[in-house]
Amino acid sequence: MFTRRLIGLAALLLAGGCAAPALAQSDPYLPISAEAQVLQMQRGVNIIGYDPVWNGGEARFQHRHFKLIRDGGFQTVRMVLQAFRHMDAGNQLNPRWLATLDGHVDAALAQGLTVILDEHDFNICAEDVVACRPKLMAFWEQISTRYANKPNTVVFELMNEPNGATDAVWNDYAAEALAIVRRTNPTRNVIIGPGSWNSIDQLENLRLPAEDRHIIATVHYYGPMRFTHQGASWTPMFTETGIAWGSPEDRAAVAADLDKAEAWSEANGRPLLLGEFGAYDKAPMASRAAWTDAVARAAETRGWAWAYWQFDSDFIVYDIPADRWVQPIHEALIPEMRDPS
Repeated sequence: MFTRRLIGLAALLLAGGCAAPALAQSDPYLPISAEAQVLQMQRGVNIIGYDPVWNGGEARFQHRHFKLIRDGGFQTVRMVLQAFRHMDAGNQLNPRWLATLDGHVDAALAQGLTVILDEHDFNICAEDVVACRPKLMAFWEQISTRYANKPNTVVFELMNEPNGATDAVWNDYAAEALAIVRRTNPTRNVIIGPGSWNSIDQLENLRLPAEDRHIIATVHYYGPMRFTHQGASWTPMFTETGIAWGSPEDRAAVAADLDKAEAWSEANGRPLLLGEFGAYDKAPMASRAAWTDAVARAAETRGWAWAYWQFDSDFIVYDIPADRWVQPIHEALIPEMRDPS
């Protein structure tokens, strides 16, 4: 893990601004290695997946929030795109939807943020794996062409949390989607994760083309689910609330889980993005903050980039109606923002 720890140290230095000038001087239109991309991505947050703007409603997330995110200590936004419902019978994306996406991408880039475009229709794909395939490929045909001339700070994530089919099926889908992207984006970095909802335990079953080094592997982490999803309506098996977290055993479990992914990363020479992690709003706030801090720091010390779930909606780090950060969660994610008093 020595190499990863050195990269992790560099990431922390960048977060403090020590190496930022050198990074900013690089040409964003030249190819960048997957390892350098992860170093550049650093700390991120998931955004706009459930915003009314996608369905013609009034936007909750405003372009001004990109500056707020950057000033708040983040370097990356993961744009959660549920695009299939905005396709016509020929799987062509709605022009208005695309224009909305263009506006968000350009506004984020203007603030110096790295943008991850994440195709997030995992539930639809799990429900009908066969019907998913043409839609997924049509999405990447259109998006990869549309954004082929964007800077290297736009990164493609082929599919969020594949599940509901065998690993072999999802590996096949990822290979096909990657080939589509490579026609127009031969050196853009692409994010690909394993099955079972991007589970760390499924990394060994992830198959990536050995010759393509512009790939970042991703995992998601919500362990233990009994704590992170307590009281969530979509997980009725975790109805009990008031569950605390933070014992030495709890912390050791997080380290052990992330060490599994780090071992895979080292063995396969693939840098990692922790694409989602968070504890649901009904968990005790002190424990939520402690867990969030522990996971974020564990990812950083292993040299990973990370993206918190999420800015708005639930698990939130920013209260849009109140127009303020959820301070305990924000400070857990970005310790430099803690009030010294």
